[in-house]
Amino acid sequence: MFTGIIEELGTVQAIQSPKNLLVLNVRAPRIFVGTRPGDSISVNGVCLTVAKMVKPGVFVFELMRETMDTTNLQSLKKGSRVNLERALKAGSRLGGHFVTGHIDGVGRIVKILKKKNFVEWQISFKDQTHWNRYLVPKGSIALDGVSLTVGEVKQNLFTVYLIPYTLKVTTFGHKKISDGINIEIDLLTKYVLKILK
Repeated sequence: MFTGIIEELGTVQAIQSPKNLLVLNVRAPRIFVGTRPGDSISVNGVCLTVAKMVKPGVFVFELMRETMDTTNLQSLKKGSRVNLERALKAGSRLGGHFVTGHIDGVGRIVKILKKKNFVEWQISFKDQTHWNRYLVPKGSIALDGVSLTVGEVKQNLFTVYLIPYTLKVTTFGHKKISDGINIEIDLLTKYVLKILK
């Protein structure tokens, strides 16, 4: 379980593709300290297990085919930056919202509007009609592992608003139109709808 508050921007050092796997080496010296093999880390919102640790500050993650097919991690290259967060400790402050690290789908940034002191993103799902029932204005959503508040919800897209701090401490400052972004719908919304159904 995570909170959607990014701890560090990691850098992809190497990518290997043995059969049925994608192996990522990610450098993150700050959160390397105190982390052990077997620990969970959110990488762009995807809950991954630390397979091993090589040289100071570098984690190794092993991704199954399912993870590659349903997230944007398959588009990473050497040098790509990734949002990182360690799993929530019991008793820690919950600064964002409950984030599981289980991605519901990959959206596309269809518009970036730069305003004074904030940026608006408009994001579309592949199957927006299905996902619209989970999107609530002023509700929570996780994009690439970042806890955000949903703005406007339309038939084929939704908006989020990014303050300068978020753009600085996450990968969002480098995103472009048409980039894929991992989306995790608010866990509580999914459970409420399931119960009502």
